[in-house]
Amino acid sequence: MDISTILQQVHTGELTVSDAKAMLSDRGFNDFGFVNIDTSREERTGIPEIIYGGGKTVDQVREIVKRLADNRRDILVTRCTSEMYTAVKEVVPDAIYHPLARTIHYRFNPKEETRSYICVVTAGTSDIPIAEEAVVTATFLGNKVVSVYDVGVAGIHRLFDKIELIRNARVIIVVAGMEGALASVVGGLAAKPVIAVPTSIGYGANFGGLSALLSMLNSCASGVSVVNIDNGFGAACQASLINKL
Repeated sequence: MDISTILQQVHTGELTVSDAKAMLSDRGFNDFGFVNIDTSREERTGIPEIIYGGGKTVDQVREIVKRLADNRRDILVTRCTSEMYTAVKEVVPDAIYHPLARTIHYRFNPKEETRSYICVVTAGTSDIPIAEEAVVTATFLGNKVVSVYDVGVAGIHRLFDKIELIRNARVIIVVAGMEGALASVVGGLAAKPVIAVPTSIGYGANFGGLSALLSMLNSCASGVSVVNIDNGFGAACQASLINKL
């Protein structure tokens, strides 16, 4: 939370003077033993600290969320389970769960939505869970987001029906498994940055997304960059930084 927001919340009575003093005097992180919460990350990087739920216990996620909520910091948990959501609701009753995206979020400090938008495009319906992680993350970060789903190269005419919507985006995220060809197609049709997200969707020779990853890395279309397999979150963060330049 930036200084102006803290002072405004003291003025409106949402924060006590002692709480505001503690927030303003922190060292940029809060050490709680099992976790060091990075309280200055958003000011440094434009992206707040976000909780990766994978590998954490339900109790750990609950406690981290509680620490964030106690300091009125916006909350986003990725790769979470319904059990984690049940636990989070004990400390943030109004938290929102997206089962498809596997995310939990709550904002204490609403952001003004950007005028320009990020377009999230998928090759197939099976790629939507990864795309939804990108949509939730980008929206959480204050971006307007438009989704275009199931327009892969097996029926390329479906893409052309939405091409102007895609071209008018500030940034395009393309999510595709199998051979990952859609990123190159979009990169060849739109004069905007394309962030390609390979997914682990596909049969055996897909190698858990490796085939799509290599195809995207070897794209002959200019302006295509690539994030890790199934990393909708990372694509959304990069797209948000570009969209807000």
